[in-house]
Amino acid sequence: MLTQAQIDTFNTEGVLVVEDVLPASVLEGVKTEYTALLDRLYEGWHAEGRVPAPEGMDFWQKLLVSYEAGCEWFQPMDITLPGGAFTADTPMHQGPAVFEMLRCERLLDMVEALIGPEITSNPIQHVRLKPPSRTLRSGETTAHIQATDWHQDRAVAHAEGDNTHMVTVWLAISDATLENGCLQVVPGKPQMYPHCPQKQTSIAPGLLDESKARPLPVKAGGAVIFHPLTPHASLDNVANDFRWSFDIRYNVTGQPTGRAHFPDFVARSRAKPESELKDWRVWKQMWEDTRARLAPEPHIPIHRWDGNAPVCA
Repeated sequence: MLTQAQIDTFNTEGVLVVEDVLPASVLEGVKTEYTALLDRLYEGWHAEGRVPAPEGMDFWQKLLVSYEAGCEWFQPMDITLPGGAFTADTPMHQGPAVFEMLRCERLLDMVEALIGPEITSNPIQHVRLKPPSRTLRSGETTAHIQATDWHQDRAVAHAEGDNTHMVTVWLAISDATLENGCLQVVPGKPQMYPHCPQKQTSIAPGLLDESKARPLPVKAGGAVIFHPLTPHASLDNVANDFRWSFDIRYNVTGQPTGRAHFPDFVARSRAKPESELKDWRVWKQMWEDTRARLAPEPHIPIHRWDGNAPVCA
């Protein structure tokens, strides 16, 4: 549970760094689950002749070799459907270890201190496995594996969620440092800035005072919590190693998530504990059912911004 001083800091600055949020068992469970996932993906690519034999390679070496070979590993490892168009067989990952992480008691205690005891796991959530920037392919467009531009989380959702009581929790699976591209924020909770869908959807040029930016390194297992209006970005990964994190959100149950076409679930309820989802297989099926339902339908944009707006010129 957060102290009153931590809650006051969050309410004043719109951001809070908390160490040792995820227990070692949860952290190791996620790593083990993703190692097995990558092993399966790599085996398939090797059978196709796209990557060399994996003998002697660890998780990070396989990830880098696969990336350099042009293999698409981000979406099969992500925990949500993509923001763009997708098909009935678009891959994604919903596993028991990730589900346990989303329902981690220590994490939910922290969220409860900020938004109250009726907590929904918001569907806007991603894994972020960021390679060293020197290895990025020319023209790389996947925002979740390169430096992230300045934006506000409330802005990259639908307007129906603008009044929802919500927090973002950025979980470090590996150490996040100045060198490997930790988060940076401009503290405070300003109004919503106009955003422009450029290479990434980001705050319109010239509106944010980036001189006030504060980098937020955090150890593996720790978290950066921020208000949905807190402007944030990530630094470039100039290290030699990957940086691994999850970007997840929670909102007050019953309030709009900002992405109603994607599934959410009750992670904690003090009033109706029987409403909590406790079976990861149900969570997985919810996403698969959503994919099957939406794939043949016209694409639903994930935010409200138009690149033709005057502020984007």
